[in-house]
Amino acid sequence: MDMDYTATQSGFTQYPKLRMRNTSKDGTDPSQLFDDTSAAPRMQPAGFPGPGVGAMGYPGQTLLSDPMSNLAMAYGSSLASQGKDLVDKNLDRFLPISKLKYYFAVDTVYVGKKLGLLVFPYMHQNWEVSYQQDTPVAPRFDINAPDLYIPAMGFITYILVAGLALGTQNRFTPEILGMQASSALVWLIMEVLAVLLSLYLVTVNTDLTTIDLVAFSGYKYVGMIVGVVAGLLFGRTGYYLTLLWCCISIFIFMIRTLRLKLLSEAAAQGVLVHGARNQLRMYLTMSIAGAQPIFMYWLTYHLVG
Repeated sequence: MDMDYTATQSGFTQYPKLRMRNTSKDGTDPSQLFDDTSAAPRMQPAGFPGPGVGAMGYPGQTLLSDPMSNLAMAYGSSLASQGKDLVDKNLDRFLPISKLKYYFAVDTVYVGKKLGLLVFPYMHQNWEVSYQQDTPVAPRFDINAPDLYIPAMGFITYILVAGLALGTQNRFTPEILGMQASSALVWLIMEVLAVLLSLYLVTVNTDLTTIDLVAFSGYKYVGMIVGVVAGLLFGRTGYYLTLLWCCISIFIFMIRTLRLKLLSEAAAQGVLVHGARNQLRMYLTMSIAGAQPIFMYWLTYHLVG
C-alpha cells in the first residue's frame, strides 16, 4: 500500500494513499483492451501531406505555380522548337528528305510493271513522264517515273545473291562479301559523278537531278540479279544468254528514257535536229546507256563458276 505524507504544523502526518477499485497503478482501466489515442496527435506517414496541407504543400505544384518557372519553361520550349527547325532546314539542304519520299511512293502494281518494263521494254510506246500542275506525279501513278525503291532493293538483293553464288563455290567469306558490296557502291558513285561532269561540260539544260541519275543507274541491278540466278541454275551458258538479254533490254530502256531528258524538245518529239550540241547530247545519251552492260558484266562475271 502506498503512503501519502501531509505536512502539518507538528510535522509530517502519514496517511494511506487509497486507490479506487478496478483501477491500475498507473491510473488506467484494466478492463480496457486498447489505449485511447483519440486525443493524441496522429503521426502522418512520410511522403503524404497532412489533412491541413493544401495544394501548395507539393513542391512540384509550387514550382509550376511560380510565374518565373512558367516563363523559363516557355522559353526553353521556344529554343527547342527553333533548334528543331534549324536542324530540319540544314538537313534538307544536304539530304532532301521531302524529295526522297517522292521516289519511294510506290506500290506492288508499280513494282511489278516496272520490273517487266526493265526486262522487256520493246513493246512500250509512251515514255513520257506525266505531270500534274508542273509537278511529276508519284511513281505509283506513272510507270515512267523514276524511283529509288527498285534500285535500293536491287542493290541489297544483288549482294545477297552474290553471297549465295560465292557460297556454292566455297569462296564465301564476310570480307569478300564486304568487298563485293563496297565495289558495287563505289562504281555506282563514280558512274553518277561521271554523268554529272559530262552534263556540266556539255552544258545540257535538263530537269534530271542527281537522285534521278542514281535511280536510272540502279536499274541495272535487276538484270544483274537475273543473270546470276540463271548462272546458278543453268551454268555459264544460261548466265551469258540471260545477261545478254538483260543488257540489251537496259540499253533500250536507258536510250528511250534519257533521250526525253537530255535531248531538245524537238528531238524528243521525233523531229531530226542538227547541230554540234545536239550531237553531243546524243553521244552522251548513247554513252550512258552503253555503260550499263559493261558494269553489269564487270560486277557479275566472277560470281558464276
